Amino acid sequence: MGKQRILTSTAVRLGLLALMIIVAGIGVDSALQAQQGYVVIVNGANSVDSLTKEDISRYLLKKKMRWDDGTPVEPVDLDPSSPVREALTRDVHGRSVSSIKNYWQRQIFSGSNTPPAELSESEVVAYVRSNPGAIGYVSASANLSGGVKRATVQ
Repeated sequence: MGKQRILTSTAVRLGLLALMIIVAGIGVDSALQAQQGYVVIVNGANSVDSLTKEDISRYLLKKKMRWDDGTPVEPVDLDPSSPVREALTRDVHGRSVSSIKNYWQRQIFSGSNTPPAELSESEVVAYVRSNPGAIGYVSASANLSGGVKRATVQ
């Protein structure tokens, strides 16, 4: 009887935890982004508050060149060796960093486009802060004070 009581108590606790997560709703997206190891950032003047993974991918790969208000998109990437870049690339693009590098090589060779600048985390934040159409991503623990805001990933 003691084991059954412990199992029932554990099941109730897990159920309550699941309910708290569901009720929290909005906080789940932020928690998931932090767990994924990255946050997507845009210039503080950008009206965007949330983006789908598909839109993020299209902006970063320069397949979508303007925000809905007509502002030119100015994407920026982290250094290819960054674990944060690996996390975002796998989660948003569904590919490896080397696959994305190959995509850009094909774009350059065909004369279609050039890749975004590859910067350090602090440089990404500064770039996004300084460019109204900028989009980038950084670690969940990055300092985002002033002029930069997180965009929730849907």
